[in-house]
Amino acid sequence: MQDWTRYQLKRQMFSIGEDFWIENDQGQPIYKVDGKALRIRETFVLEDRNGAELATIQAKLLAFMPTMTIQRSGQPWVTVKKIPFTFFHQEFEIDVQDGRTLRANGEITNHEYQILEAEQPVATISKQWFALRETYGIAIAPGQDEVLLLATAVCVDELSEEDRKRRRLPGLG
Repeated sequence: MQDWTRYQLKRQMFSIGEDFWIENDQGQPIYKVDGKALRIRETFVLEDRNGAELATIQAKLLAFMPTMTIQRSGQPWVTVKKIPFTFFHQEFEIDVQDGRTLRANGEITNHEYQILEAEQPVATISKQWFALRETYGIAIAPGQDEVLLLATAVCVDELSEEDRKRRRLPGLG
């Protein structure tokens, strides 16, 4: 993992629309995640630092399992589905339009995940690298599609956050 590209996502608590930056390991803002407020369904747009749209991420309203979709250039690109929950462990199926299937798995309590393709790690998501509450890191293997994996990490974080919120509400445990 020495030559993997590292990013950190810093969510801004209390920001309208949940905008946040993805920074490289030198702390420079590289990508912006623009949370679209006042939409019927949760929507995020991944942009480069100049504001060019790279991907649109949306929660699927009617789905058997919690699901988010990612579009590139207005076309369906990736579907991220949360597999039914096992205690303190989460798993996600990531279906890419080119026929590949990736998996993300990890621990909800520590927010530690691996994204695997053919059982080989292609990215890791870790909150342990940072002391700040709403910050986590993503390390991406060489030769991987960074936009795909960063957008997928946003999906994993959002779908995991929904689980954390449900667990805090009385009577819904």
